[in-house]
Amino acid sequence: MDTVTVGRRKAAVARAIIKAGSGNITINGKDYKKFFALTYLQNKVEAPFKLVDSEGKFDTTINVFGGGTKGQAEAISLAISRALIIDNPEKRPPLKKAKLLRRDARKVERKKTGLRKARKQEQYSKR
Repeated sequence: MDTVTVGRRKAAVARAIIKAGSGNITINGKDYKKFFALTYLQNKVEAPFKLVDSEGKFDTTINVFGGGTKGQAEAISLAISRALIIDNPEKRPPLKKAKLLRRDARKVERKKTGLRKARKQEQYSKR
């Protein structure tokens, strides 16, 4: 049975498809270790599987777009966590305790007119 879920973070959107298999993780047609060169991002992708002792039990195909690498990794982590719960609801408590089911809704604040950035103002000139 294929389980399809969505995870989001900042401007990144990830769609995860999980099915029983040998533990392959593919992101946009590439192996996840090639897609994310940095190990801490690879660990973010692996974290849900390690937490519920499901390493090597599922083949995961992920489509991700938008945002930067860190936002994409966190969106993927959320999507995988949601898929694992649909597969087995008993896995929810450890994932919830590790805060992997939390959708981080923080986004970049828009630039305001008359300011340099969202909140940064021009330097005050006394004379």
